[in-house]
Amino acid sequence: MTTTHPDFSAPSIAVAGLHYGWPDGTPVFDGLQVAFAPGRTGLIGLNGSGKSTLLKLIAGELTPASGTVRVSGEIGYLPQNVTLDTSLRVDDALGIAATRRALHAIEAGDPSEEHFTAVGDDWDVEERATATLSQLGLGHIGLDRTVGEVSGGESVLLRLAALLLRRPDVLLLDEPTNNLDLHARRRLYTAVEGWSKVMVVVSHDRELLDRVDQIADLRGGEVTWYGGNFSAYEEALAAEQEAAERMVRVAESDLKKQKRELADAHVKLARRKRYGQKMWDTKREPKVVMGERKRQAQVAAGKHRIMHEEKLAEAKERLDEAVEAVRDDDEIHIDLPSTAVPQGRTVLTLRDLELAYGARVDGEFELRGPERIALVGRNGAGKTTLLRTITGELAPVAGEATAHVPLRFLPQRLDVLDEEASVADNVARFAPHATNNRIRSRLARFLFRGAKADQQAGTLSGGERFRAALAALMLAEPAPQLLMLDEPTNNLDMASIRQLTTALASYEGALVVASHDLTFLDSIGITRWILLDGELRETDPEEVRAIR
Repeated sequence: MTTTHPDFSAPSIAVAGLHYGWPDGTPVFDGLQVAFAPGRTGLIGLNGSGKSTLLKLIAGELTPASGTVRVSGEIGYLPQNVTLDTSLRVDDALGIAATRRALHAIEAGDPSEEHFTAVGDDWDVEERATATLSQLGLGHIGLDRTVGEVSGGESVLLRLAALLLRRPDVLLLDEPTNNLDLHARRRLYTAVEGWSKVMVVVSHDRELLDRVDQIADLRGGEVTWYGGNFSAYEEALAAEQEAAERMVRVAESDLKKQKRELADAHVKLARRKRYGQKMWDTKREPKVVMGERKRQAQVAAGKHRIMHEEKLAEAKERLDEAVEAVRDDDEIHIDLPSTAVPQGRTVLTLRDLELAYGARVDGEFELRGPERIALVGRNGAGKTTLLRTITGELAPVAGEATAHVPLRFLPQRLDVLDEEASVADNVARFAPHATNNRIRSRLARFLFRGAKADQQAGTLSGGERFRAALAALMLAEPAPQLLMLDEPTNNLDMASIRQLTTALASYEGALVVASHDLTFLDSIGITRWILLDGELRETDPEEVRAIR
């Protein structure tokens, strides 16, 4: 196994014997041991494995049931959902308002000691703040504006700027790129690459994870370390899994061999028993001799049987261990011929469209056949508004949007599911004429098998919830020939993203995906790139990648 362990001679984070569980008693960590040294660490794992919980425990936002979390130095923590008071001024959000006021008072001629105490050694606080904002692409907002005047993506970067200004020894980032557009992501990547202290980042963003020094894979309550970035991790994992699958084949072969040898032993013992009985019946030897022979034969037979049964048990144990080493991150396998769209058929027409928040489509835009369109643009450009206008949820200010085929839309919030209903019942809502057996057989291809199909939607994990919503839309009747997805990879783990990619590979209709995740867009066979920046226009992936 090509894994390495970082040098923990002077760890900045040390977690020992950590126990933590959900309020319902479900354990998350049961004696977790892990340490993080200086350098950038990508913390990955399946949805529900406890990545965000671990960051909160390290940051002190949660208290463990037992165990210790020791951090040397100051912690900076960027949570997954950043909320800032919209009435705050930018300098307040950065945590430098009091220092600025004292500095300005001194510059205005007020020599009060309290002002000098407030400033301390931070005489260049405004210059550092402005430089940090500029580094993150926020130089235009200034220090005197209010948070309510910045976009959602800018508020994430503003919170990060506040952390960078504090110069913490340990920086914890939880899905920092989730709500960032391409411009903002590039700025964050640069900040991450320039970090020299301890950083632990939880993310599904492949580009971000390719900028870390090591990967910590949290699985089954334990952490396995892999040296290098995410690409190196994937190569190491592929080799590890190939070896694990090889061991399964060896163990299976050994198990069959042991079963054969045990069967052969039973046959031989049965023959000996019949021979001994025949000798007893014919009384060819004295009774005492035959009794001793029978006793010795029984002892030998018992030892022989026990030996083979022990070998069989050991072979089964080796197989179980080998199977456990192989990851069961199943892929979705579906066949949806009814979603197919003929080449050249008009699927969607946008004509002189003006959206509610100012974006527009001049002239006519058409989507034909099974095209796969990537809809990209800055946060706030109107991508979600455009998709909701196409579905009819929002009315355009002017112009028209006409879908010529059945369409389905999967929003970021995944609010297409009835929380109180089971997975199977949710699918039945979209396909009321499908039989229960048909629904369940098709759900199995989305990895909802047996009792999983009866699980209440509100109890599903993030990845399961996404699969359930995707199944409900893709199995709908009539079958969707136009599928629109809004930031589908937000909050999905790597396994779930692979499952989504596999599912979309089976989809034969037209596809429109609004996303900032270029790695994901590359993986699903995009045929046209459309940029929404005030107006809708065609672009190419090279121009998109050049965005800074």
